[in-house]
Amino acid sequence: MADVIVVVDTQADFILADGALPVAGAEAIVEPLTDWLNARTADDTAAIVFTFDTHFADTYPMSAEAELFPIHCVKGSAGWRNLIDPLSMPPAIPCRTVEKGVFDMWAEDGLVLHDPRGIAAPIDREAFFADLRHSGVSRAIVVGVAADYCVRWAVDGLIARGFTVTVPAALTRGIIRSIEQVVAEDFESQVAVL
Repeated sequence: MADVIVVVDTQADFILADGALPVAGAEAIVEPLTDWLNARTADDTAAIVFTFDTHFADTYPMSAEAELFPIHCVKGSAGWRNLIDPLSMPPAIPCRTVEKGVFDMWAEDGLVLHDPRGIAAPIDREAFFADLRHSGVSRAIVVGVAADYCVRWAVDGLIARGFTVTVPAALTRGIIRSIEQVVAEDFESQVAVL
């Protein structure tokens, strides 16, 4: 059975030690995550979705997130770029990107997924995931950063949409809590950690 993979915010500002908001140990996941993604096939992967945390210098100071974190992932900046290039994914696997302005990739209405290869038309986020469920895709694998923020909210939304969720711990890093802690404290037995 094919899975949908959600790669959360593997962007320079979170991954690199000199980024605006580095997550401890995140650099260590880039190479193994890239290798793991490139080993996937169309038989085992229905789609790969990359989330991009996306902010703007003129509006970030007024956001709720600004109360917790310094400005980061400003669209178009070096810190916004993804360290795992969506265009480098296996060509037989559909790939999509989505830009989100808050922790929770499900919280903003009207978000659209884009095909970085320019093959498929943009599609509404909810329609994309509903189409996967209707086509028989029932498991989501979530990787990336940060386990206790954006990864956690991605997992929550996938469960709410009927997916079973697996998170490979070696391909995820948290700011304060590890993915094992997040799952134990927030999801009980709803999420499998590999």
